[in-house]
Amino acid sequence: MKNTITALALTIIGSINAQELTKTASVDSIQKLEPVFINSQVIFGSKYEAKNRTGSSFYISPKELEKFSHSDINRVLRSVPGVNIYEEDGFGLRPNISLRGTSPERSSKISIMEDGVLIAPAPYSAPAAYYFPSVARMQAVEILKGSSQIQYGPFTTGGALNLVSTQIPNQFSGRIETNYGSFNTSQTHLKIGDSKTNIGYLVEYLNNNSDGFKNLPKGGNTGFDKNDVVAKLRLNSNQEAKYKQSLEFKFQYSDETSNETYLGLTTEDFETNPFDRYAASQKDQMTNEHLQFMVTHRIDVSKMFRITSNAYHNNFSRNWYKLNDVVFDGNKEKISKILETPMDYSSYMNIINGTSDSNADALVLKANNRKYLSKGIQTKLDFHWNSNTIFHDIEIGLRYHYDEEDRFQWKDGYSITDGQMNLTSAGTPGSDANRISKASAFAGSILYKLKFNNMTITPGLRYEDIVLGRDNFGSNDFDRTGSDLSARENKVSIFIPGIGFNYKLNNSTSLFGGVHKGFSPPGNTVGQESEESINYELGSRFNIKGLRGEVVGFYNDYSNLLGSDLAASGGTGSLEQFNAGEVGVKGIELLLNYDLLQNDTSYAFPVTFGYTFTDTEFLNSFGSDDGLWGEVQSGDELPYIAKHQFNTSISLEHAKFELNLSGRLNGAFKTEASADAVNSTNGITSNFIIDFAGKYHVSKTLSITAKMINLLDETYAVAKVPAGLRPGHPFGIYGGLDFRFKKKKHKKSR
Repeated sequence: MKNTITALALTIIGSINAQELTKTASVDSIQKLEPVFINSQVIFGSKYEAKNRTGSSFYISPKELEKFSHSDINRVLRSVPGVNIYEEDGFGLRPNISLRGTSPERSSKISIMEDGVLIAPAPYSAPAAYYFPSVARMQAVEILKGSSQIQYGPFTTGGALNLVSTQIPNQFSGRIETNYGSFNTSQTHLKIGDSKTNIGYLVEYLNNNSDGFKNLPKGGNTGFDKNDVVAKLRLNSNQEAKYKQSLEFKFQYSDETSNETYLGLTTEDFETNPFDRYAASQKDQMTNEHLQFMVTHRIDVSKMFRITSNAYHNNFSRNWYKLNDVVFDGNKEKISKILETPMDYSSYMNIINGTSDSNADALVLKANNRKYLSKGIQTKLDFHWNSNTIFHDIEIGLRYHYDEEDRFQWKDGYSITDGQMNLTSAGTPGSDANRISKASAFAGSILYKLKFNNMTITPGLRYEDIVLGRDNFGSNDFDRTGSDLSARENKVSIFIPGIGFNYKLNNSTSLFGGVHKGFSPPGNTVGQESEESINYELGSRFNIKGLRGEVVGFYNDYSNLLGSDLAASGGTGSLEQFNAGEVGVKGIELLLNYDLLQNDTSYAFPVTFGYTFTDTEFLNSFGSDDGLWGEVQSGDELPYIAKHQFNTSISLEHAKFELNLSGRLNGAFKTEASADAVNSTNGITSNFIIDFAGKYHVSKTLSITAKMINLLDETYAVAKVPAGLRPGHPFGIYGGLDFRFKKKKHKKSR
């Protein structure tokens, strides 16, 4: 909408994000500002809310995103305290994101949104994020933690992640970005748009592709090719209209072909050739398509009352065709089990690596063919008013949502001869999985903000009423006549309260904190209980002689943690959830910013430092079939959550150029629940990765860009799931051009 870019920039100043590095953003983040509405598609819905946040939040601005122009969401989020990530493919195609110790598997325990709308393929019935929006086309990224996140369910334990797509510009403008580099990797990004009094539009195209950095024995592409198309059209009422209104239509389409696999490497092979892939993964490939339609209506009833409504419809279809099992001498074993103890399965490994020829159907490839639907309508009513020295704001949110996952899967058999795979039997679609999981949910929330003098208090309440179901048609009813139908249903209704506060001690320091109920929906198994916790946080924001920062302590007390049986984490892939019982998660988040040349008018030399400490502990014992957890004893730590992480960045900025260096210590973490110290057997050891980016501005419209990923060419492992070790991105160098244009504004004659 009009002046969106200006509003977003002001949001940075008003928000608690200490990461903004420009001199113009060094304004005291807790200064007194008048409450003003801003873009309705962002979490930080007003300057007042942004600067007086009673819970932790983080805003990655357009300027910050442009420093490195990453296409990998993992690298984008590395600067955010409280975020735990484990990588998988090296390009960020399918991230595993945790906020404050939530289970990171496929980011399935956080609320992921694009423009304020749930964007996971099926957020309630199958939340594992096999689709993740392309961060390269985003204008900003928002991360919300703490008590006020109850507005953005259904997942309220760790936090919410909102990706803000490119907004319609307020004048005719466009941009062409292109770069090329290592592993035949390239990216092209085009966008153009304009706004008039009553109409605005944006058209955007993004392509990102690579040949990949892994090697198959007989060659072949191990990379990906991904396309995005976005179109927006906004209609505005006249400025003099009694009720100012806008109606925005958004269309988004993406497709992806990625030659990715679940098959990693054994420890011995990883130490020898970490970037190799086994011959049995040569047919593995993910293909998917995503389609979104969204309509947003906004009406300003008055200067104090706004109503914003969204109707959305998302379709996502994908088929990840990949090696699932190996058969030898009539016995079938899962690849995760084989790679876990390869010495016990040497004959199977010889088939996997192609050194031995096999019989027919020795390699079982599974077509994980699924279709997802997610649709709904949501409305937000925001009303604020002043009464003498007290400011009031009430925000009411209502949403009806429906989603489903349709599994129609099969398995094919292959032989391997001289390292080449050949199809020996074709499965019948629907013979492996033939079921629909679905969920319908009504959610309502109310958040009341009361500001009196230096104190802001935000009590809130969320309500979720969810019906989850599954229709299983069986492995023989391919036409789904219902002749062998089995159905089940689970219901849950829950109130989720929370309260936060923010107290300004003086013009440079404030205290904030809160307590709220954490919640994650259960599965569709009859009687299964939801995940619940009580979450606490206490922190301070400060700006002392130019040193800006934030320190927060948190504690999440789970009474019932849920795990999911995902193939991506070494399980069976049934998606069945299981009870992990009581868990405690506590930690500290620290962020510091300082400009070493803050008094220099020509140069800026900002330095940042962030640190996250996360301590996790199972408070009871249990067993599961999920390879990520397995047999758990009381006192064990949660797997795939690093205890220590820190990041730092240094930039040199000038009107003509900028140089950016960032470093991230990815702390060691367990790959299985354990109380022992991390080692190469039970976990992934720590690594320190440095990235570099530079820009030279040839003119006001043209810039030359350069980037180096993993500057020191560190070879490191990122995970042991789904099956075996897998490497992080090796050294890569990329160069490109960034061309912008916009229509000059004509000066008005007197």
